[in-house]
Amino acid sequence: MQPTGDVIATEGDTATLDCTFQTSDTTPTLFWYKQDGNNSPKFILNRVQLDEGKTPDELKERFSSTLNSTSRSVPLKIQKLQLSDSAVYYCALRPTVTANTKTLYKNLWSKDNRILHNIH
Repeated sequence: MQPTGDVIATEGDTATLDCTFQTSDTTPTLFWYKQDGNNSPKFILNRVQLDEGKTPDELKERFSSTLNSTSRSVPLKIQKLQLSDSAVYYCALRPTVTANTKTLYKNLWSKDNRILHNIH
């Protein structure tokens, strides 16, 4: 869950984008993505409880986050703000699977909607 509305900040400053979550998963994984213009969302980082998670090397200097399981939050901190940081940011929780895994499947579709692979 992310608050609505814009975050206004000054170039060179630090901005924090809030994200809270609810899950029964004891080891949740949270992701942050950045989407600018009409481009696809770009992976920024992920965080797992008691783990640093992953952040692409080119983003490590300015983008950081910590997963707090007590407050169920994973705020994204952006330091040394640049004009190019203006974008829509998405926080995402890795889905939890509660069904019988034997009944789960995934279809990979071709461009003309034919099933290429049926993975069980």
